[in-house]
Amino acid sequence: MQKRTAVWITIIVIVLVVGMLGYAIVSGLRAITAPVTDLRDDIGTQVARILHPTPTIIPDPVTIVREVRSLARLETIHYSVEKIIEAETGQGPFGFLFGDRLLLVAHGSVIAGVDMEKIDLDSIWFDDLGSVYIVLPEAEVFVATLDNDKSYIYDREKGFFTRGDVNLETAARQAAEAEILRAALEDNILDQASINAENYLYSFLRALGFSDVVFTDEANRPSPAPSATATQQPTTAP
Repeated sequence: MQKRTAVWITIIVIVLVVGMLGYAIVSGLRAITAPVTDLRDDIGTQVARILHPTPTIIPDPVTIVREVRSLARLETIHYSVEKIIEAETGQGPFGFLFGDRLLLVAHGSVIAGVDMEKIDLDSIWFDDLGSVYIVLPEAEVFVATLDNDKSYIYDREKGFFTRGDVNLETAARQAAEAEILRAALEDNILDQASINAENYLYSFLRALGFSDVVFTDEANRPSPAPSATATQQPTTAP
């Protein structure tokens, strides 16, 4: 019994010693290879920076203001549109050698409304019952532009012997703006902008105390009252 106990104790001691030696060897190897691993990671980081450099933006400190103009626009509708634009050049039998193709996911905004600056004194008149009549100008698109934060190139394929067309993405973004505007117009954004403008002005003018607000067109505009000099009959000398 004592011999068995001594054997087990010897085995346990040997296992502990071997484990300690193994831990020491592994720790030593890690300490030796750590500089190599760090160097490899650092080289990988430097290569990634070369292949995918971070752009440096340096704005010109000089700012030139071309024009400052006051606006009186009533924006009544805002469209958010997404379009997929495919642009390509150099396609054909040798497209895989010299072609360039990209897929642009374009997000844009279209804002329309009524320019209140176009309303003159002859566009508003009143009747004896306290009603106001208004000839609103036609609705128009104020803004049709891309959202650069949400628009991105989903895919781009270049031929083996080309670095790509530098103007292809610009052309795709210009086409995307045109398509976003066309989609909004086809969805009758101007009609809805006019309706929203009328609803807003109706509530606003009624809140000011007018008994009724009537939106009409140019055909119903009243003729200006003749002046006294225009109605005065010429007199002839005796």
